[in-house]
Amino acid sequence: MPIPSPLDDPVKAAHAWAHYRKLMKLTGAVAAIVVVAVWAYFYVTFGMISVNFYIATGLGIGFTILLGGALMGLAFLSSGTGHDEAVEDPLSDQHDW
Repeated sequence: MPIPSPLDDPVKAAHAWAHYRKLMKLTGAVAAIVVVAVWAYFYVTFGMISVNFYIATGLGIGFTILLGGALMGLAFLSSGTGHDEAVEDPLSDQHDW
């Protein structure tokens, strides 16, 4: 019989996802600050290179930070709620050695 996940409880799931959304808002703010700082550095150092360069740099840096934050947030959400412990290992009782 499968072990029930703590995320099956709507109250715990709502709390966990609210915490995740808060983390993503913080990650978005950090990404925006970093992108503006990099744009300012490039503008002061190299001047106006090309609009396409600034757009590509902003999208690349912003997407990378947001993706890293999202994946780490999901890992922390899964581990922190006990969802990882609810996964059943079908090979745990079988030892062939």
